Amino acid sequence: MLPFDVGTVLAFGFALAAIIIILKTARIVPQRTNYVIERLGRYNRTLDSGFHLLIPFIDKVAYQHTLKEEVIDVERQACVTKDNIQVGINGVLYIQVVDAHKASYGINDYRYAASQLAQTTMRSVIGQTDLDKTFEERARINEIVVQALDEAASPWGIKVLRYEISDIELPMSIKDALEQQMRAERERRAAIAKSEGERQSMINVSEGHKQEVINLSEAEKLKQINEAEGRAREIELVAAATAEGLRKIAAAIQEPGGQDAVSLRVAEQYVKEFGNLAKETNTLILPAQLADIGGAVAGLTEVLKARPQQ
Repeated sequence: MLPFDVGTVLAFGFALAAIIIILKTARIVPQRTNYVIERLGRYNRTLDSGFHLLIPFIDKVAYQHTLKEEVIDVERQACVTKDNIQVGINGVLYIQVVDAHKASYGINDYRYAASQLAQTTMRSVIGQTDLDKTFEERARINEIVVQALDEAASPWGIKVLRYEISDIELPMSIKDALEQQMRAERERRAAIAKSEGERQSMINVSEGHKQEVINLSEAEKLKQINEAEGRAREIELVAAATAEGLRKIAAAIQEPGGQDAVSLRVAEQYVKEFGNLAKETNTLILPAQLADIGGAVAGLTEVLKARPQQ
């Protein structure tokens, strides 16, 4: 039984040693990961993703670094702006390991160092910026912080990709002042909008009145033109009718008995006009010689005779 027991123990020991040697020798590095290998305590090489073999008990994996983008929450810190106002700022930092050797031996903890450097740089940038511009120029502030961090972190083998200000906390007094300022600004804009509306309304009303006056003047102009054309047409028609009547009268005078009718008509008109004068005034107007009435009628008759001959 004793030899059997010793052989079993030895076999078990060799098997265990083989397993340990295999575990110490074979290494599978995941994708986007680097292993830093030390040989007898000294840097030897950096393993990329894949299968690798090490020398047992001589080589060891000293550091493991992921090459993926890492997100670091930068804790809230108190900063004083250029116009001496204290604000609390926290942010988010995005970094990536680009050199596993430098990240292992260049600094003890690059994550903590990057976070502290981000806080220090943010305090410096905020100290050179007014409070109003802190809100307006976040993109510029983030860019300045990233540039400063990237230059400082280059010996550590990391790349600073982005920095974002996630929150800016203001004192209560400053918040009240900003709210009052915003309220005043809104009221000012409302007053301007109201005045612009009233101005536009007055312009529209005046334009309407102007167009109304123009339309009325155009209508009056057309009315006067139409009335003038109507009067001209009326005069033309009256003249034509008068000329036609005279032609007919002249033709009628030349007919038999026409001269006697003219003499009678002239005499009637003569007497009628004297009657009208007597109605219009109290003064009685009589011809110098009543016997001359017949002569006057005869004279008018001769004139009427002479005009058709001409």
